[in-house]
Amino acid sequence: MREDVTERVLDEAYYIAETGATVRKTAALFLYSKSTVHKDVTERLYGIDKELYERVRKALDKNLAERHIRGGEATKEKYNKKRDIPLTRKRL
Repeated sequence: MREDVTERVLDEAYYIAETGATVRKTAALFLYSKSTVHKDVTERLYGIDKELYERVRKALDKNLAERHIRGGEATKEKYNKKRDIPLTRKRL
């Protein structure tokens, strides 16, 4: 594997392992697509550092288990913001 790719994979993996960040957050921070980050930490990382792979896998599994909660919170926030907007009368 190319050295720059290996370095990218390790940077992403250490970030996820240390912070517990989601693939989406990591992709936004490192300016790569979610698909690239996901492939890096689920496939490429295994061949580079198996111990780090296990730490990242735990973080990803935790994020997967909590995904429905985060989605519900986002939806709740969306509708709470809509409710705060004052209703205007329609013109006839």
